[in-house]
Amino acid sequence: MSAIALTTDTSILTAVGNDYGFDQIFVRQMRALGQPGDIAIGLSTSGNSPNVVAATEAAAEMGLITVGLTGGDGGKLGSKVRYHLNVPHKSSARVQEIHIMVGHILCALTDDMMKGL
Repeated sequence: MSAIALTTDTSILTAVGNDYGFDQIFVRQMRALGQPGDIAIGLSTSGNSPNVVAATEAAAEMGLITVGLTGGDGGKLGSKVRYHLNVPHKSSARVQEIHIMVGHILCALTDDMMKGL
């Protein structure tokens, strides 16, 4: 099972940010790497990060399963994803702590599932 974080390649972030705008940094990668049936997980504390929302829209158009982790009222991202996990708190730190915990749980569940294969 392969996975990639779209935030880690500084070359693509800089190139796309400079040439297409910061709002497109994840869209360009999603269109290049995503395949129908893949799972795209977007994290946005406010739910309103334009680059995350745009990538999620692209993922949905491409047939990916979309998941959103948000905070506050869920923002725009909450209504754009198939599966929405909202942490209804005003503190960014509390929201991000829960998002980190959810990431660890997803990794543990995936590891457990893979052991059975």
